[in-house]
Amino acid sequence: MKENVFLQGIAVLGSFLIGWFLLAQVDWIGLFRWEESSDKLEEKLGEELWKIYSREADEVTNDTLRMAMDSIVSEISKANAIDVDKIKLRILKKDEVNAFAMPDGYLVLYTGLIKNVDKQEELTGVICHEMAHIQQKHVMKKLAKEVGISMLVSLTTGSSGTGVAEVAKLLSSTAFDREQEREADLKAAEYMKNAQVSPEHLANFLYKMSLDDHEAVKYFTWISTHPDSKERATSIVDNFMKGEVENKPILSEDSWNDVIKIVHDLKAK
Repeated sequence: MKENVFLQGIAVLGSFLIGWFLLAQVDWIGLFRWEESSDKLEEKLGEELWKIYSREADEVTNDTLRMAMDSIVSEISKANAIDVDKIKLRILKKDEVNAFAMPDGYLVLYTGLIKNVDKQEELTGVICHEMAHIQQKHVMKKLAKEVGISMLVSLTTGSSGTGVAEVAKLLSSTAFDREQEREADLKAAEYMKNAQVSPEHLANFLYKMSLDDHEAVKYFTWISTHPDSKERATSIVDNFMKGEVENKPILSEDSWNDVIKIVHDLKAK
């Protein structure tokens, strides 16, 4: 008995010493510096890309519209323990049906998208999808893979304005890889369910956009570059529509009607 206790003590001590040795090999200062440097790179890249987009279209200044979109982002963030201060929502007057995430938490919505959804819950689903890309850090992973970290660093030093424009085009006109889109779909459905908005609306939106005769399909990068939208819609239904699912739209009916009227009255570029 005493021998077993002794051996167990030796094993615990050995594990502690091995763990301590391994931790001691980590360059913690270097690691923290890298994370700090990475955060600064993402912040600078986000600023440079936003300069590009804000020159292409006017940003929406209508308080009613902005407050309505902020309410959706805030409610989704609250229901999913997301730091809402790190989501930088920007709304641009543009008829193109699009929404996309950028570095440093930028979430860009075009008014053309708001015009083309049939229900506010569909728009909530799209916003959740982009928030998922931000939370899963898909944007920087995509840029690191397709552009390269060294090139991104050079872009943020101001040595290549053309390069920044190309990165901006990459983010707004090409989709993430198939696995990242699937991950964002399922995470978005989870966000919606936690906020008591039925994920079925995101599935419906994906299915509608996959139909060949829908005008928006040629613009929306989720759909135009990925022909498997029906499968994605089915995946959401299979994973999140079992049993009773609540659906409480975030905006009141009057608020949503105001939003629709405002976007139709806006003169987009």
